[in-house]
Amino acid sequence: MLLHLPGVLHPSEVAQAQALLAQAHWQDGRVSAGEQAAQAKNNQQLPENAAPAPALRQMLLQALERSAVFFSATLPHSIAPPMFNRYGGATNAFGNHVDSAVRYLPGGQKRVRTDLSCTLFLSSPSDYDGGELVIEDPFAPQRIKLAAGDMVVYPGTSVHRVEPVTRGQRLASFFWIQSMVRSQEQRRLLFDMDQHLMQLRTELGEQHPAAIGLTGTYHNLLRLWADV
Repeated sequence: MLLHLPGVLHPSEVAQAQALLAQAHWQDGRVSAGEQAAQAKNNQQLPENAAPAPALRQMLLQALERSAVFFSATLPHSIAPPMFNRYGGATNAFGNHVDSAVRYLPGGQKRVRTDLSCTLFLSSPSDYDGGELVIEDPFAPQRIKLAAGDMVVYPGTSVHRVEPVTRGQRLASFFWIQSMVRSQEQRRLLFDMDQHLMQLRTELGEQHPAAIGLTGTYHNLLRLWADV
């Protein structure tokens, strides 16, 4: 499932993130790539211990907590610390690759299975040319270039790339999620059911027998499929 989440960051938060990143010192993005991805990767990345990184991560994680749709769609068990990258100039693209199945977090004491990949755009589409996130799909490639503050969530199994940036700079945050529900199909069914349940509660009320019964069914399926 590919999901567009608009307005994850408020405009004031986007402006704050842009200001912090404008003063940052960047490094070669290949430092965090696996063997195959490193051959295709040509961008810059904010070092994990850089001065603005903790404040930026906290801002983004707090923003995710505001989004009920994000929780419903991803059912997060663990979220890898958000990272930040920059495309432009001579370091302007990332060829086709698949994200590593497991990410080792700083310190090496914890691992996250990359069920879901996330990209949050921090530059306005008018600030740069090119730079589309292209996610290969059995039907047709999905070309994604979102407003600053918007985020896309997509399966970690996807082949994807970032097209060359030919003007300006593209700033983004990227990170991975290990879901409580490993199966993409089961997560999609639970997400669809939850969205319909919210509509049902709005139209019929929280205490309507159908709303109560289907809420029970949702939680029983989650209990059956979730790994916590």
